[in-house]
Amino acid sequence: MKCNCGIDVHAHVVPGDFPKYLGGLTPSGWPSMAAAHECHRHVMIDGKNYRTVSDKCWTTSRRLADFQEMGLKMQAISPMPELLSYWLSPPDGAQLVRFLNEQIATMVSESSGQLVGLGAVPLQDLTLAIKELHYMKESLGLRGVEVGSNINGTVIGDPRFDPFFEACVALDMPVFVHALRPAGMDRLVGPAPLQQVLAFPTDVGLAAASVLTGNLMERYPTLRIAFSHGGGTLAMLLPRLQQAMSVFPAIKESVHRSPTEQARALYYDTLVFDQRTLQHLVLTFGASQLMIGTDYPFNFNENLPVERIKAAGFDEKTIEQLTHANAEKFLGIELPGLE
Repeated sequence: MKCNCGIDVHAHVVPGDFPKYLGGLTPSGWPSMAAAHECHRHVMIDGKNYRTVSDKCWTTSRRLADFQEMGLKMQAISPMPELLSYWLSPPDGAQLVRFLNEQIATMVSESSGQLVGLGAVPLQDLTLAIKELHYMKESLGLRGVEVGSNINGTVIGDPRFDPFFEACVALDMPVFVHALRPAGMDRLVGPAPLQQVLAFPTDVGLAAASVLTGNLMERYPTLRIAFSHGGGTLAMLLPRLQQAMSVFPAIKESVHRSPTEQARALYYDTLVFDQRTLQHLVLTFGASQLMIGTDYPFNFNENLPVERIKAAGFDEKTIEQLTHANAEKFLGIELPGLE
C-alpha cells in the first residue's frame, strides 16, 4: 500500500511558452518553444532542439495527477537547469529568470499546497542575484532557490559566491544544487544523453567537494544546501579527501574541519536508481540528510521513489526521514498527518 507521504525536492518546470526578448536582437541562448507531437513541445535554443518535453512540465493538474502513483504528498519544483542561463548577459539573465520565477509561483498557487517553488537567480551578477532572491521570497513566496553546480565554469564552492549564500541564510532560503554544463564532456564516448547519465554526477560531486574544501559551512553553519543525484561522486571521493588530511599538510591547513563531518551537514537527494547505493549514502552521510529526488517529469526519472526507499530495507524511522521528514526540515515546512 502506497503511503502518499513523500516530498520530492528534485522536480523541474519548463514553461509552455517563453516570452519574446524585451530588447533588440534576441541574444544567443534565449529559449523558445516549438510544437512537437501530441502534448509535447520542443525546447529550442539557438535554433536547435535542446529537449522535447511534455505538458506535465507546465500544466499543474497533469503533474498532480501523478502524485498518487508516485507516493507523493508534495513536490518542490525548480527550472530545468539549462534555463538558469548564466551565459546570458546579466540584464538578459535577470529578465528570463524573473519570468521563470513568476511561472513557478503561478503553478504553486494552482496546486492547493501540493507544490512549493525553488526559483532561479542570475548568479552571473551577484547584485542582481541577491535582488531576485529577495523578490522570490518577499513578493512571490517561493520556498528556496536552485543553482547550478558551476556558474560559467566557476564551481559553486568558490568564495566569490559568499554574498549570495549570506543572503540565503538571512532570508532563510535553502539552496538546491543541480549539475549544469558539466566539465569533462570531451572524455565521453557515445551519444549526447551520456551528459545526464555520466557527466552530471561527476560535476555535482565536484561541486559538493568544493563546498567542503572551500569551508563554506564554517562561514555559514545554518545554510541548508542540498545536492542532486545523491551528491554525485562525492560519496566515493569523501574517503580519499578524509585520508588526504593526514597525508598532505597543505590540504590539512586549507580544509578547516573534517570533510566527513562537513559532508554530514549537507543534504542530498535519493536519485541514484539503486537500493544498495541508497544504503551506502545513508551510511556515509546519515539518515537525516537524504530526501526524495525524482527529476520529474523528464524521461530519465525515478517514477516510484517511495517504493525504491522501502525496497532498500531501511527501518521505519529511516523511511520516514527519507520520504518526508528530512525534506520538511530542508524546506522549512511542517506538514501534519504524514504517516
